[in-house]
Amino acid sequence: MNTTRKRILLVDDEIGFTRLLKLNLEQNQYEVRVENWAEDALAAAREFRPDLVLLDVMMPRMIGGDVAARLHADATLRATPIVFLSAAAGKKWVQEHEGIVGGFPFIAKPVSAAEVINRIEQHLAKIPRQLNQGVKNDHN
Repeated sequence: MNTTRKRILLVDDEIGFTRLLKLNLEQNQYEVRVENWAEDALAAAREFRPDLVLLDVMMPRMIGGDVAARLHADATLRATPIVFLSAAAGKKWVQEHEGIVGGFPFIAKPVSAAEVINRIEQHLAKIPRQLNQGVKNDHN
């Protein structure tokens, strides 16, 4: 049995939202690191080595798309899945696009912890296939 907790990097400028979501994720056996400033996300990802990044789209000083581009430009983080979060698009619009916006999984806020956990699980389930194809997301 694998007892390693999956690592989630949560990048969102809404401090109340990140505190609540972090607590919920930790109660579901995830290890969570929060960054409330987009410009700190790349350094945090390099240090923390997340299995998945939850990334807000609209943040001060740097938008989520720019953060995603920097993460994907880094050879050690390129394979790390990113799920976008945003209140900018409505749930209906996101559903009409089957939860994919700009090629990335997308969750519309407000969102329940159960919905976030479900999406995390969907994307973490894809990682073994990536490892079999030679992509490694090593925490050490």
